[in-house]
Amino acid sequence: MINIWQAIVLGIVQGLTEFLPVSSSGHLVLFQRLFGLTGDMLYFDIAVHLATLCAVIIVFRRDVWRLIRHPLSKTALLLVLSAIPAVIIALLFKGLILDAFGGGYLAYGFLATAALLTVTDVCARAKASPARDIGIPSALLMGAAQGLAVLPGVSRSGATVCTGMLSGCDRETSARFSFLMSIPIIIGSGLMSVIDLVKSPVGLAPAPLAAAFLCAFATGIAAIRFMLRIIKKRRFYGFAIYLVLLAAATFFIL
Repeated sequence: MINIWQAIVLGIVQGLTEFLPVSSSGHLVLFQRLFGLTGDMLYFDIAVHLATLCAVIIVFRRDVWRLIRHPLSKTALLLVLSAIPAVIIALLFKGLILDAFGGGYLAYGFLATAALLTVTDVCARAKASPARDIGIPSALLMGAAQGLAVLPGVSRSGATVCTGMLSGCDRETSARFSFLMSIPIIIGSGLMSVIDLVKSPVGLAPAPLAAAFLCAFATGIAAIRFMLRIIKKRRFYGFAIYLVLLAAATFFIL
């Protein structure tokens, strides 16, 4: 059973890494192994996913409200379209994804994310053509990247933002669309976790859950705002170096 201090640490880790290009699932797998947490973590997953969902909605409340008021707008339709590849990939490779959460491939996921960040920086610096808005091809590609990013170690925000930039969109546009893309995916994964929890109920400890939720919510808001600030001017090299070092450490830890 997770204690309150472990819940606080994991909540902070989830909130920070969900929106930075370093893989929240990878960090959670790593920290859970370090803490020796091997039991059912469904209740914890529900709490932190709800927290990060609330963080996205708070930061992008104007965009969310605009989507609610105009459900048939171009952005709303592109968000729906982007969810399709992610769902298909998750269903087709469900077994592989579950096996990956054992941690055996975690370091390779970190290295893959580092490589993608580096390639994106190189291509962005070399690109001469003007950036364009998100269109159907970009939305589908970003959706496919989001589907592949369910693998631990592969960053969802990193994969989607980089895919958007490589498809010709600018950094800020790719980042904002990436964060909005996370809303239906987080809702969907949360509902699946609730269904699994109903099928196989586990004991719930209110204090660790509340602590994890609050920490993930607060750090999630901070991480989104930080990412939106740095993505306008800075490169991804720092995150790539961090992931390479983390991958090296992971080979020895797991």
